[in-house]
Amino acid sequence: MAAHSRSCLQYLLHLAQDNLDFRLPEIKALLALRGKAFQPCEKFKEKSPFWCLDGLSEEDVHSIMSRSICAKSAFELWGHGQTHRELRTSLLNYPSENMSPFMHKDSTYKISVYTFNKTLKFTDRIERIDAMEYLPFEGTVSLKNPQHVFCLLEDYGTDPNNIPEDPDYIYFGRWIGDGQRELIRSHSVKNRHFIGNTSMEAGLSLIMANHAKVKENDLVFDPFVGTGSLLVACSHFGAYVCGADIDYNTIHGKGRSSRKNQKWRGPDENIRANLRQYGAEKMYLDVMVSDAAKPVWREAPLFDAIITDPPYGIRESTRRTGSHKDITKPSDGVYEESHVPVSQAYHLSDIFTDLLNFSAHHLLMGGRLVYWLPVYRPDYCQEMVPLHPCLQLISNCEQTLSSHTSRRLITMEKIKEPEEVDSLTHLADPCFSLYQGHNAFREKYFSGLNKRCGKEDHKLGLGE
Repeated sequence: MAAHSRSCLQYLLHLAQDNLDFRLPEIKALLALRGKAFQPCEKFKEKSPFWCLDGLSEEDVHSIMSRSICAKSAFELWGHGQTHRELRTSLLNYPSENMSPFMHKDSTYKISVYTFNKTLKFTDRIERIDAMEYLPFEGTVSLKNPQHVFCLLEDYGTDPNNIPEDPDYIYFGRWIGDGQRELIRSHSVKNRHFIGNTSMEAGLSLIMANHAKVKENDLVFDPFVGTGSLLVACSHFGAYVCGADIDYNTIHGKGRSSRKNQKWRGPDENIRANLRQYGAEKMYLDVMVSDAAKPVWREAPLFDAIITDPPYGIRESTRRTGSHKDITKPSDGVYEESHVPVSQAYHLSDIFTDLLNFSAHHLLMGGRLVYWLPVYRPDYCQEMVPLHPCLQLISNCEQTLSSHTSRRLITMEKIKEPEEVDSLTHLADPCFSLYQGHNAFREKYFSGLNKRCGKEDHKLGLGE
């Protein structure tokens, strides 16, 4: 192996085995924040729990792990092979100048053994550690508080019903850092002040923020804000957040409470209180009652990211206000606070058209739109994803809901300012008939082919 400086090392990522489709776009987005490209080593397998990457510095890796929800841990890769013999050869060929800063006599260290898809006995783990004696460790072992942690990682494949006797592949490296999986627990909606039927679960909310490349001091907008789960996630990464929704009661934290044994929402059941709960109230700008079909914003780029989960019509209705000529005032001349004059159906195809047009006009150049697209799987094809001439499709990730339905997380990036001919309309866009297929999603969902219980729908957060 050719000698190389510590600035061009290989790094190993250990990834969680859930939300497989979401992992690559997240890592690519986090690398893009550092101005780095995704450079996998040879034999890269996207579904594997281990990815080997080139062209990064340790600072790049720390940056990724400080935000990633999909990655569990990262290591500076010292050696690898299909067998322990190959691993030994690889490690003995690794440049000693890269090892020596972490193995000198004044250092403390420990070696851990991790196995994927197989559980080893304690004696087997000790045996594997003892077998690493050919490495020139001169420091002192410290199991409780070591300066350096090294890990032997064995991959036994992804089939739990067919676990091989010997590992498919073995890695050894120096631990760099862990990802942010703990945020899934600490930000769980189960412990949140203000939630609704369709509040987006914490893990996916944070992944969406990463796909959007949300960073410190960004301005992020959610046009279907609901109970603000996406605002919570974006504020965690230092963005200023705001949103809108047509539902007066949700925006103002009024109406029936989601808490057990409590009928009406209390003063701390609102979006601002949610951000206050996580120490991010200073990132909260405001939310307002507004119809996404009739945006009130000036025609100018404003937002660094637009992140949203439009209503699908399953657990929350899709509606918009009608025209002024159709509005008739009640006899007393006063509307109820939550009244939406001449409420009309808001078809999914119209939602997507309005959302993409709004994003094209109001995203800053290079800003990203991230949103959920519900699909009926038997009818789905790539062409059904709404496109816009000003927005480049970056990624399209599927989350399966049932045997017949799923939702796809669509990430788009603004690549040019819109001109008059760039607006999507029913007539101008030749693919719009394909988008109209989404309008029947609710009927197909309830067709009896894919019944789900309310508990599962709540878990999935269908359509905030």
